[in-house]
Amino acid sequence: MKSYKGKYKPMNPKKYRGDPSQVIYRSLWERKLMVYCDKNTSVIEWGSEEIIIPYRSPKDGRIHRYFPDFYMKVKQKNGTTKKFVIEVKPKAQCKEPIKNPKRRTKKWLNEVFTYAVNQAKWKSAEEFCKDHGMEFKIFTEDHLFPQYK
Repeated sequence: MKSYKGKYKPMNPKKYRGDPSQVIYRSLWERKLMVYCDKNTSVIEWGSEEIIIPYRSPKDGRIHRYFPDFYMKVKQKNGTTKKFVIEVKPKAQCKEPIKNPKRRTKKWLNEVFTYAVNQAKWKSAEEFCKDHGMEFKIFTEDHLFPQYK
């Protein structure tokens, strides 16, 4: 995933939960989802990194704060509304690294720690969402760019 950061200015600032003048994207993938949330009439409200979920890191055993990429309140086809917490991640970061590689490189070790930390964050997000009547989803390039599947 190409690193591309910037500020997003919502066209419908009333839909944004949080400060609409401080919307930051950390990738073009996040920006794409921001445009979708902003323009789509089914998305009633949305926010970016506006929710804080505590989680215990397997790296140091301490409690850290996780800021999921998106919050969305969506009007469903049947007229009801549903709230989502969404994380945008490359598919490669959602797969468990090889258990016993031939060589234990720094890159492999980093992948192992990243995967373990992500799993801890996502487990906490699932519990948070269950407690708050929301649904947690991870969007990968398959969701954001289905035409390239």
